[in-house]
Amino acid sequence: MFVLGIDPGLTRCGYGVVERRGSVLSAAAGGVITTDRLLSLPERLRELYTELRSLIEETQPSAVVVERVFFQTNARTAMATGQAAGVALLVAAQSGRPIAQYTANEVKMAVVGYGAATKDQVQRMVASMLRLPVVPSPPDVADALALALCHLATEPLRRALQDAGAKLQDAGAIR
Repeated sequence: MFVLGIDPGLTRCGYGVVERRGSVLSAAAGGVITTDRLLSLPERLRELYTELRSLIEETQPSAVVVERVFFQTNARTAMATGQAAGVALLVAAQSGRPIAQYTANEVKMAVVGYGAATKDQVQRMVASMLRLPVVPSPPDVADALALALCHLATEPLRRALQDAGAKLQDAGAIR
């Protein structure tokens, strides 16, 4: 199973693909998509769209995970990040793949075990979980890989909840 994590950003959009074979996790790809600050906003969004679309076509992920922008102190940065997240969600939806979103705190909890973990702690844990010789850099790549790891870590719970819901529905308990 391949999961593509996307850490949205207009200037730098991190991506990471994690593969799971049995219980073994490995990083299949990772990098950063950059857009030129001198281009207009629509052109930068189009460029991001094109790059993300190519990435999904190339990696053929089983699922796409996009960070849910929960809070940022800088309104200008929040707007740009929200627009980049919207483009990522659009591309993922057009691909027909399952889509998930997690907040940074949810990712930190799943990967580090502490919702207020530092970026450095997340980077080191991602490197450890994926048996990487060095910490993924820049942090956008580590964040994207952490998103994919979060999705894979929470998959058994999601599956159990779906199965329980289906059983309750079959029993007539849920209408």
